[in-house]
Amino acid sequence: MKKLLFNRILLTFALSIFCFFSPMDADSSAQQSLLGSARVVFQTNYGDIEFGFYPSVAPQTVEHIYKLVRLGCYNTNHFFRVDKGFVAQVADVAGGRTAPMNEEQRKEAEKTIIGEFSDVKHVRGILSMGRYSDPNSAQSSFSMLLGDAPHLDHEYAIFGKVTKGDETLKKLEELPTRREGIFVMPTERITILSTYYYDIEMETCERDKSMLKRRLAASAIEIERQVKSCSF
Repeated sequence: MKKLLFNRILLTFALSIFCFFSPMDADSSAQQSLLGSARVVFQTNYGDIEFGFYPSVAPQTVEHIYKLVRLGCYNTNHFFRVDKGFVAQVADVAGGRTAPMNEEQRKEAEKTIIGEFSDVKHVRGILSMGRYSDPNSAQSSFSMLLGDAPHLDHEYAIFGKVTKGDETLKKLEELPTRREGIFVMPTERITILSTYYYDIEMETCERDKSMLKRRLAASAIEIERQVKSCSF
C-alpha cells in the first residue's frame, strides 16, 4: 500500500515537472540560446521593433542583413505585407525605399544569399528570409512571424527573432488590409523611418552613446539624401 502511494506521488510530481517545463518553454529557451549579442532596431511610424540574430544557424544570411542595416539600407523602406497571425514582411530594399540608394548600398542589396535552412521552427517572432522559387534567391526582404507556421520549416531561412516590440507587431496586425493575389497588404504605408544597431555586451554608458551616435548619423544621412533627391 505504501509502495502504491509512493508511486502515485512520484507520478504526480513527474507530471507537474512536465507541465512546468512545457515543450513551448523549451523551444523558447532554445531560441534564446541561439541569439548573438548584436541588436537592430527598426523605428516605424507605428512604434519600434528590436531583433537579434542567430549567427550559428545562418551565418551568411546574418552577415548580409546586418551589413544592409549598417549601411542604412532599410531606412525609408516599408512593410509591404501584413497577414494577421501569419507574417509581417519587409519589402526588398532595392524597390521599397523612398530615398535613393548609393552605389555601396545597391551593390549589397543586389546580392543573393544561399538558402541556409535549419531545424529552427517558424513560430511567432521568428525572422525568416523571403525568396523566389529558387532556394538561393534571398536578397533583403524578410518576414517577422506573427504566428506559428510549420509549413515554412526547412523551406525558408531563419536568421533571428524579435526581442522587443511585439506590441508594435500587434498594432500592425490591426491595420486595414487588402488582398492582392496571395498577399495580404496594408492599405496605408508602414514606413521604417530609421534604423540603428548596438551590442548588448557593451557597457551601458558606452552602448547608449554608440546608439545615439548611430541614430543621429542615420537620420542625418537620410535627410541629406532626401534633400538631394528633391533638388531641381
